Amino acid sequence: MQNRTRVLILLVAVLLLGTVGTGAVLYASDRAAERDQVQPGGPVVTPGPVVLRPGPARTLVFRNLAWGPHRDELATVPADHPDGPRTSSGVQCLRFHTAGGTGICLQSERGALQDSYRAVVLDDHLKELRSFPAAGIPTRSRVAPSGHLAAWTVFVSGDSYAGTDFSTRTSIVDVRDWNLRDNLETFDVIKDGKPYRAPDVNIWGVTFADDNTFYVTVATGGQTYLARGDLGARTLTTLHQNVECPSLSPDGTRIAYKKRVAGAPADAPWRLYVLDLATMTETATAEQRNIDDQALWSDASTLLYALPGDFGADLWTVPADGGGAAARVLEAAVAPAHPG
Repeated sequence: MQNRTRVLILLVAVLLLGTVGTGAVLYASDRAAERDQVQPGGPVVTPGPVVLRPGPARTLVFRNLAWGPHRDELATVPADHPDGPRTSSGVQCLRFHTAGGTGICLQSERGALQDSYRAVVLDDHLKELRSFPAAGIPTRSRVAPSGHLAAWTVFVSGDSYAGTDFSTRTSIVDVRDWNLRDNLETFDVIKDGKPYRAPDVNIWGVTFADDNTFYVTVATGGQTYLARGDLGARTLTTLHQNVECPSLSPDGTRIAYKKRVAGAPADAPWRLYVLDLATMTETATAEQRNIDDQALWSDASTLLYALPGDFGADLWTVPADGGGAAARVLEAAVAPAHPG
């Protein structure tokens, strides 16, 4: 009798688990189908050409997150009317940036067992020029002002910067001759004026000054540093502590970045700051929420960045001088860039 009872209990448990599992699959399927449908009141998105060159009016290019058939595609809106209709390109990217008529698009490719990723260099009409395998989940991308260099960072292990259990791979390619520096961890690190070597060095978040000089985050010994990179010399020289995901201002004098602040939650540790490179003076922006993004300089005085939103993320702006207030400028969008 006891054996029969145990068998019945086991059968009931299996049936319940099967029902829950089926329900979860159906719910996920319904949510996926829902994302393919345009949501009432959402942004108007129509297919059309997207060009990575400045035109008569300034534009903003970004990854569209609005639900519907054009979700995850690169789209564009007039910079002075970001809440207007969106023109969607048909090209899908997880991360994106553009400058000088060159685009860098980090994409996923569905596999039978797991996804793979690649970094795709695009011309000014979003035509693929060349692609490179990416070693993990895309997280950051940047193009030099000239359009000659493109950089990307992926998570090789882990999927968040918040903890310590992650590893990244950062690469830079010269689109003129396709010379690929596949892993910036092979560059020589100069820390406190001396050559530095450690097995835990981790690098991410390139921002370019020109075709040789760039800035990047170097992490080691439980600390993060802003480092100046020299592509020709293959060196990374640390400049300032507690800097992540740097973004160089248009005039090359300031770095916007996310900084870990004391007392913040472990899973939401960052606030948006600006560093004056001449004086190393830090200025906190008026944005007081957690920022896990590589901010974009929308102009010489304004920062543009992503925060979680109803459809994944929204784009917000805040003055770079510490004044003013944060304001949402575009819903259902991420990975912004201004062609130029």
